[in-house]
Amino acid sequence: MIPDRLASLEETRQQLGQRRWRGLVWLTGAADACRREALALWQARTWPQPLWVSAEHPEGIEASSWLPASKARMRLGGEQDLVVVDAVSASSGFDPEAFGALSGTLRAGGLLVLMTPADWGAGPDADYRRLAEHPWRVEQLTAHYLVRLTRLLHADERVIRWRAGEAPRRLRLPEAPAAGLATAVGDADCLTLDQAEAVTRLTRLRRRRPLVLTADRGRGKTAALGIACARLLASGEPRILVTAPRPAAVAALFERLEALCPGGGRHGQDFVLDTGRVAFLAPDELTALVRRGEVGGAGQWLLVDEAAAIPATLLGEWLEAFPRIAFATTVHGYEGSGRGFALRFCQRLERRTPEWQPCHLSTPIRWAAGDPLEALVTRLLLLDAEPGEAREAPLTMRRVRRAELAEDEPRLSTLFGLLVQAHYRTTPADLRRLLDGPGVGIVTLEAGESPQAVLVTTDEGGFDAGLAERVARGERRPRGHLMAQSLAAHAGCREALEGRLRRVLRIAVHPDRRRRGLGRRLLEAERERALHEPVDLLGASFGAEPALVAFWQAQGLRTVRLGLTRETATGEHALMMVAPVSDRGERLAAELQARFQRQLPGLLAFELAGLEPEVAAALLAEGEGPVPSPGDLRDIDDVAFGHREPALARPALQGLVRHALASGLAPDDDDLRLLVAWAFQGAGMARLARGLKLSGQRQATARLRQAVAALRARLD
Repeated sequence: MIPDRLASLEETRQQLGQRRWRGLVWLTGAADACRREALALWQARTWPQPLWVSAEHPEGIEASSWLPASKARMRLGGEQDLVVVDAVSASSGFDPEAFGALSGTLRAGGLLVLMTPADWGAGPDADYRRLAEHPWRVEQLTAHYLVRLTRLLHADERVIRWRAGEAPRRLRLPEAPAAGLATAVGDADCLTLDQAEAVTRLTRLRRRRPLVLTADRGRGKTAALGIACARLLASGEPRILVTAPRPAAVAALFERLEALCPGGGRHGQDFVLDTGRVAFLAPDELTALVRRGEVGGAGQWLLVDEAAAIPATLLGEWLEAFPRIAFATTVHGYEGSGRGFALRFCQRLERRTPEWQPCHLSTPIRWAAGDPLEALVTRLLLLDAEPGEAREAPLTMRRVRRAELAEDEPRLSTLFGLLVQAHYRTTPADLRRLLDGPGVGIVTLEAGESPQAVLVTTDEGGFDAGLAERVARGERRPRGHLMAQSLAAHAGCREALEGRLRRVLRIAVHPDRRRRGLGRRLLEAERERALHEPVDLLGASFGAEPALVAFWQAQGLRTVRLGLTRETATGEHALMMVAPVSDRGERLAAELQARFQRQLPGLLAFELAGLEPEVAAALLAEGEGPVPSPGDLRDIDDVAFGHREPALARPALQGLVRHALASGLAPDDDDLRLLVAWAFQGAGMARLARGLKLSGQRQATARLRQAVAALRARLD
């Protein structure tokens, strides 16, 4: 029985359902009052798939229907009819990523209820604990992000506003009937013409003609991958590899497989049907297998989902290894930027496989076009943020005041759009940190009012000696200070925490104004500013990719730490670089760099043997490279022009490599990369032969001698 005060809400829900739309209900008031109202709605009818999201399990809600926001990704691929998000309780707050993820699971006719205080934005909520880096307390932080959300919700007529204790506001909907799903799809397994077209093209992939599948959320992209896998297995395909940033991203793929192939079954991360198999591999595992030559090659298939959240360097390696490959990505999503993917990786496709094919899914499946919830969530989280227009006007450097930025929606959108298109892992939570993270600084280069480049920094360190010692021993792990704590804990440098480090969180330049020195101008200005502030080091942390290493080296930064294992989500080693900006920073940077260079040869021989040789060469270039001694020159000549076993002259050849790098030879030189892999990373002749596509070890040895001779010639 629907209570009288909820009758208008039930009427609105029915109208939304008739149009195959969904609605956002904004319930405000005291925490207890909001929970009572939401529970009344929960119990007013039988909801097939309800979900309550809060930090603590509420009374009256079954455990199976409750979820903390931190586990929202567990529901990806699922479907809900009612989602209640508790951002009003003392222990709960607004989690942007959970809100975005769960909104995409809501089916047509469903309601997303957001509970907040009536004065939401008067101060930080409980979820700001994740922003409160040492020594900040939550109550000391600003709440510009929440103030912005409140303003947008008040101004939008698509919001169903509901004050606890009162009847919900009626929502005026257009009279036009909703557009339903296409009725003449012509494919029993697919729900839209878009999806049917995608499945057809996926099952007909041709060699060296990659398919790039793009879609906004809710368009059935991942399900299309699953339908294609089912048909490939049925046709006798023995193995299809699938990868994504995390297994949850492809849950819908495996659901489709199980539905369409009842004779098969899941075995861990694999689906097996007769003699065929669909296997999920994490990006780091897949990359390792590719580099060992254990996957890839003629006839092999690879489907990459959420490609925007995976570094372009790894996508490029997979592109070379798999003749039949498809890249699928969400264009405007809460996890990674499809726009940035399109700008960066598709340029690489043009160079390597100019016959690549695009395919875009535009028709929604879980809801109809014009859905008010999709538009609202997109606006609130800036999921569609794009860079503004590239302008050739004179540039002005501005230090941005975050309170003003939060109130200037067009400028905020274009600035955040720059960050989104420049970095593959930008998420809605980054917008909150941009506006309210402690110690965050924003500098832009603007043409008129249009940002053309942006630099975002945060300050770390400044710990007392006692706390720094405890962190270095692994006894404490204060929140935040990622780079300073890593240098203390992994490099053993206590002073990295006692000193003050300004870390570059993001640097982004408009795609049409790149390679014109805008990034360099921002960094030079920040370095100059830091000279007059209590800052010792300017630093950056990023995935070890050749182009990024080269950029930061050109800005005067030097490597002080490299992660020993690849990150599961990115498939890359985390690299940390610094430049000194004070006398204390000079001593600290010199110590850290010298320590890293001492470690580097041993690490390359063991833990970092699988590092890209070009990256290894770039790091070796930061060390010393004296001219080889007369004895070393004889050893080098004996290998290059005689028959000396190269392994017996390894120290001399290592010195030759270092000297060539110190003399300015580019790390991407083919001869240099070959020698780095062999002399420093233990790549034997069999591995070199596979990588060079040579017939055997004898040919690999001959090629190695040629490389030694080429570098030797540069000494004369």
